[in-house]
Amino acid sequence: MCYLVLKTLDRTTRQIMPKIVAKKEDWIHLGYQLFTEHGKKGVIIDKMAKKLNCNRSSFYWHFKTKKAFINELVNYWVNIETQNIIHAIDKKKSAKEKFITLVTLSFAKNHHLDFVFYLKKYAQSNKKIRMAIRNIDKRRKDYAYSIMIEMGLSPEEAIIKTSILYKYLIGYHETMRYAPQNKNYVAEVLNEISHILPINQ
Repeated sequence: MCYLVLKTLDRTTRQIMPKIVAKKEDWIHLGYQLFTEHGKKGVIIDKMAKKLNCNRSSFYWHFKTKKAFINELVNYWVNIETQNIIHAIDKKKSAKEKFITLVTLSFAKNHHLDFVFYLKKYAQSNKKIRMAIRNIDKRRKDYAYSIMIEMGLSPEEAIIKTSILYKYLIGYHETMRYAPQNKNYVAEVLNEISHILPINQ
C-alpha cells in the first residue's frame, strides 16, 4: 500500500522523502513472501516497487541496502515464527498444555516454511545470518528444554530428548514439504513422540 507524502525532511539523514512512499511494513511483508518463494534472487527492488506502485527510492528511504533489507526479513521471521509461538505457549498453565501447544504450533505446515530453506542457503555466504540461525535454534531448544524440565525430566534426559524432538521437527517438515498435512497431525505427532516423551503426565 502506498500513500502521498508532502515534502518532508528527515533531521537525521537530511534526505528528502520521496513523494510516493510504501510503508516499511509493506516492503517487509512483500519481501518475506518473495524470499519464501524464490530466495534472495526473488528480492528484486524494481519489481517490488512496481508491485507496491512506488519508486525504488521508497525502498532506500527505509533500508540502506538490499543486505540490510534481508536482515529485516530475518528479524520479522524470528518474531512471527518464534516469539509469537513462545508467547502463545506461555499463556498455558500446565506443562502438558504447553507441550501440546508447542507441538500444535511448531509442527503446523504453513506456506512460509521455505523461507528457512532459502535462508540457510543464503547463510552459506553470510556469517551474520549463520549466527542468527544458530541463535534462534538455541533459543528454541532452550525453550523446549525448559518445558521438558517442567514436565519432570532430569536435566540429562531433557537435553537428549530436546535434541531428538528438534531433529524430528526438522525431518517432519522436510517430509511434509510437498505433501498435504493431515487434519489430525497433532494426534499423529503426539502418538509418535509419546514413545520418547512423557506427554501423558
